[in-house]
Amino acid sequence: MSLQNTSIKVTHFIIGGFDTVKRPVAVGVVMLITYLLAVIANVLNIVFIIFDKRLHKPMYLLICNLAVVDLLYTSSTCPTMIGVLLAGVNTISYCVVQAFQSHTFGSASHMILIIMAIDRYVAICHPLRYSSIMTTRTVVGLSAAAWGVSVVLVSILIGLTVRLSRCRSTIQNAYCDNASLFKLSCEDVSINNIYGLFFTVLLFTSSIASIAATYFRIALICWIKKNKDLNNRALQTCASHLVLYLIMLWSGFLTIILHRFPNYPDLRKIAYVLFHVVPANLNPIIYGMQTRSLRHKITEILKRKVTPS
Repeated sequence: MSLQNTSIKVTHFIIGGFDTVKRPVAVGVVMLITYLLAVIANVLNIVFIIFDKRLHKPMYLLICNLAVVDLLYTSSTCPTMIGVLLAGVNTISYCVVQAFQSHTFGSASHMILIIMAIDRYVAICHPLRYSSIMTTRTVVGLSAAAWGVSVVLVSILIGLTVRLSRCRSTIQNAYCDNASLFKLSCEDVSINNIYGLFFTVLLFTSSIASIAATYFRIALICWIKKNKDLNNRALQTCASHLVLYLIMLWSGFLTIILHRFPNYPDLRKIAYVLFHVVPANLNPIIYGMQTRSLRHKITEILKRKVTPS
């Protein structure tokens, strides 16, 4: 039996995703700054919403939920990548945990954006019934369901990978994910590929179909009523949500597609890094500036800081 096909016990994995980076320190500094900005922006959004009772409404609870997901998502992988680039620490012992976290938080973000689309639909198309339909209890229940579905689907995904023996220990990616993990095995990974494809198709199809149907109904209502105020309100509340969803959708598509083309490893690594830092930075900025109450809250605090006593 060849050494390549011999099963080995792997306790520490090697992150080989940055081996070809020519200026790791410069890239690491940029990623560190980007990561810190994402953490600060999301934490501020969470704090504003928690401590301001005027923001204890369904829409802001969903924004807070999205900020929590972004914070957890970027914190599950960015410190590892920063450590590799700045300190040269390219070994990791919790690779499976990191893969579980990244996939769970990524799936949950898709689910929460679906709930936000439903919230915008009810607010625009059924404004008189909004307070009775989108109650705090409903939002909490939908959010819990989003997290629950994500945990179950990802648990199966990672469980199928954990069962495999490994004959390699080097992760050919910038961090640990499911595809990089099962590629370490010399066993038949057909089941992993099939379920991975099922998981991906289910997640993206459900989110695309739900959001497309929701925005089609919103556009139809706006076109039928031809109300200028309604159209302006729909544009203000939906534009930010749609921009964020498209950024997440296309970056996700890019990383999934590039995993199937091993001839472009560097492009795939760049796509993965952008997928983790760009949405986490843009989400709090776009929602913070587009949402009137949050914008006013931020403006009030900034005025206190720059205005002398």
